Amino acid sequence: MKKKVLGRRPASAGALRAGRSNLQRSADVKGDLSTNIAGIKLKNPVLVASGTFNCGKEYAELYDIKKLGGIITKAVTAQRRAGNPPPRMAETPAGMLNTVGLQNEGVDYFLRMQLPFLLDQDIPVIANVAGSSVEEYSVVVKKLSRHGGINGIELNVSCPNVHKGGLAFGVDQKALREVVSTVRKDTKLPIIVKLSPNVTDIVSLAKTALQSGADGLSLINTLLGMSIDIRTQQPRLSMTMGGLSGPAIKPVAIRMIYQVYKACKCPIIGMGGIASADDAIEFMLAGSTAVAVGTMNFVDPMLAPHIPEGIKRYLDLHSMNSVKKLVGAVKLSS
Repeated sequence: MKKKVLGRRPASAGALRAGRSNLQRSADVKGDLSTNIAGIKLKNPVLVASGTFNCGKEYAELYDIKKLGGIITKAVTAQRRAGNPPPRMAETPAGMLNTVGLQNEGVDYFLRMQLPFLLDQDIPVIANVAGSSVEEYSVVVKKLSRHGGINGIELNVSCPNVHKGGLAFGVDQKALREVVSTVRKDTKLPIIVKLSPNVTDIVSLAKTALQSGADGLSLINTLLGMSIDIRTQQPRLSMTMGGLSGPAIKPVAIRMIYQVYKACKCPIIGMGGIASADDAIEFMLAGSTAVAVGTMNFVDPMLAPHIPEGIKRYLDLHSMNSVKKLVGAVKLSS
């Protein structure tokens, strides 16, 4: 006598065919990772954040940087800057503080000695531009635009404005409007403004940047922080305070990106503590069109090129045919 198997029924031929059909459709799903940030075409949404990748030559010794969606260069200023004196980095729980001080060799050196390597990589290049005055921003942007080969400008407005007593451009509505509108006249390249998170109302500043001519935003820059060595009873950084980055700031970044995307529906490069593909996906669900890996490049130099693979697996698992469908797709409880 045959044993009965509880809860099981013979499958019909039609059900078997339908099952095979569903499996086939699932297997055929191939998530498209290509995206577009403010007019800049990316083959995948993973970039590297300014100040953590220099101009790519060192990392190119470790892996093929063409695996990235694009590169955001270290800050470029009009003239060479030596940066702040050491110590200018300090490790903190789940992050790090830095007060490097925008050390770089200046725009002419960048164009002559660093940009050619990037152009040989056939990868989108977004040049981060910093300055201490509106005039300095303008000089750098004009030179970059005339040279050619650069795909976009990331305007770092967290710099202190020497004409405003050191107040950062990105925390003052009038100064932000002036620098963005001026640079807008200087270039036809996409302008992505990297806003400071050290403000009470990120949405109003985002709107000001967009209304002044920005094509998109980078969120977020570092949070102002401080650390004290209890053995010496002195600050761990030469400049007392510095910018906090790394996983510790991720919840703040997610919150600000969500708020700005909800209010503005604009292109956003999300950054601030991305340490895995899961983190990148979370940033995109909050509203990021693309993401940038920053501090984690120092911890695991091989992380960034593997994140697109993780995003691809997520798209396939959820039967999504494009990474663009992730942007702002967070589901809120009713």
